[in-house]
Amino acid sequence: MKHTKSIIKILVIFLILASCQKSNEQIPWNSLIINDNLEGWNIKGGNATYKNDNGTIIGTTAANTPNTFLCTNKNYTDFILELDFKVDPVMNSGIQIRSNSLPYYRDGMVHGYQVEIDPSKRAWSGGIYDEKRRLWLNPLKDNTEAQKAFKQNEWNHYRIEAIGDTIKTWINGVPAAHLIDDKTSEGFIGLQVHGIGKHKDRLGKQTMWKNIKILTTDFEKYSKKSPLKPIITKNKLTYQEKRSGWKMLWDGKTTNGWRGAKLDKFPEKGWSIENGELIVADTGGAESTAGGDIVTTKEYPNFELSVDFKLTAGANSGIKYYVDTELNKGPGSSIGLEYQILDDALHEDAKRGSHEGSRTVCSLYDLIKANPIKPLKPIGEWNTAYIKSINNHVEHWVNDVKVLEYERGSDEFLKLVSESKYAKWPNFGLLEKGQILLQDHGDKVSFRNIKVKVPKPKKKK
Repeated sequence: MKHTKSIIKILVIFLILASCQKSNEQIPWNSLIINDNLEGWNIKGGNATYKNDNGTIIGTTAANTPNTFLCTNKNYTDFILELDFKVDPVMNSGIQIRSNSLPYYRDGMVHGYQVEIDPSKRAWSGGIYDEKRRLWLNPLKDNTEAQKAFKQNEWNHYRIEAIGDTIKTWINGVPAAHLIDDKTSEGFIGLQVHGIGKHKDRLGKQTMWKNIKILTTDFEKYSKKSPLKPIITKNKLTYQEKRSGWKMLWDGKTTNGWRGAKLDKFPEKGWSIENGELIVADTGGAESTAGGDIVTTKEYPNFELSVDFKLTAGANSGIKYYVDTELNKGPGSSIGLEYQILDDALHEDAKRGSHEGSRTVCSLYDLIKANPIKPLKPIGEWNTAYIKSINNHVEHWVNDVKVLEYERGSDEFLKLVSESKYAKWPNFGLLEKGQILLQDHGDKVSFRNIKVKVPKPKKKK
């Protein structure tokens, strides 16, 4: 018995020593606060002020200015970030991660993921917001434990992990958010001082940050598991999209809601569904020789459409709208207005068209050239096409930047049609409603996140 007790004591001592050794292990953190200044940081956006007071960064609100951000000079991809913050109870703030300020995006406006700091009764501190883009992605609406974890008028601690397409957050040790989203993979870190608008009583209010440290290696060793069920945005509506009336136009799994443009069912060949992607087969670039184009089973008058697309080298495809599948009775493509999808560098179609550049990517095919200053991601990466058509005013966007707009039925539009390949079709592009089409041009192109928003008709007075 004594021998057994001795062994137990030795095991207990060993476990205690092992635990202490693990807790004392030096994690290779890098501090983002250097000396007693703001070295390594720059201010973007508004005119709020920042200072480093003995290792604590203090941001102070200013009048008549938008959101202001103290941003790292360096961009980060994957990282684990920890910091402490304290916020005035009447203010709102946030930590920008993987964020950017680009000249072509709203004149350099800061945009990207934000880990919310929210001292209001809503208490969504630790939730994930998409600043100046998609807005709320992972609110804390159903996470009461995280909502309770925030400490008013005290220092709070954040842990933020951004690794691959996954972002996880903790507030004061409590799991807050778990998001899987691949919109942006790289950007700076920023500390937000929120604009105060007309709230003069918020002038001079402060938000403070300290102990800001980052880890950029050894994620397998130091990353923590989150018990939260992840919010996945791929082929799903975000919290904000649900609230504003968007609907999925493709469920990411089946062919529901779609058929062949020349068929009464979905094509049996030429298209595949793999890993949540709707893929056109590569058949050598010959248009509609395999499965052919596919169209929605519903028609749309006014609409907003969002589609992610990924090109392969030299590929050609398109998104058509106001399509009438009966207009062209032959085996070729159905007729409709087209958002061009093309590898401009390798496909000869970029050099053709009734107007110079009118067949380049994002253009209104053969009619209007898209602005050449367009933020396209490289071939093999995902881009987001957005088409808005409300009361005949049409806009083409790519990756949140508008690249062209026009008025259906205007004199200018009719003139462009008369000079194009579409001149032989009477009333081309003037349908009151039509189907949405994804084109099979014989090149491998992938689609996902296909969403539509149809505005509610205005009530008659």
